[in-house]
Amino acid sequence: MAQTFTKAMARNIFYGGSVFFFLLFLALTLDTNRTLPELDNRAAITEQVALGKRVWEENNCIGCHTLLGEGAYFAPELGNVYTRFGNSKEAIVGFIKSRPKDGIPGRRSMPQFNLSDEELEAIAEFLKYTSEINTAGWPPNTQG
Repeated sequence: MAQTFTKAMARNIFYGGSVFFFLLFLALTLDTNRTLPELDNRAAITEQVALGKRVWEENNCIGCHTLLGEGAYFAPELGNVYTRFGNSKEAIVGFIKSRPKDGIPGRRSMPQFNLSDEELEAIAEFLKYTSEINTAGWPPNTQG
């Protein structure tokens, strides 16, 4: 039974598909809005967190590290570094301060950025803030 594809059939497929995908879009949008965390439950971005983000950007940390899955994969994920370091900003500051001047020869390592104490505290506060974001289980393991 050979049927020709008519303009009416094409129009019906177009309108039917458009309605179907519009309804699918609405359903997925409603589902997303229902599962997103409440904005009021998040900690406010303080001046110190904002300074930490500026330090992060000025030193191009994302050129080596990932943060919540975004960035380069040369160095570890830092979205959960606060948890990995035992919920201690002092441990993060100590790790950054302990980096050798030119890195460790023969292996990839983080260089010394010679950040001020204020900048170190700010970057630690920024990393603490990012670790408290609900990422639905990302990164999948504690190593990042």
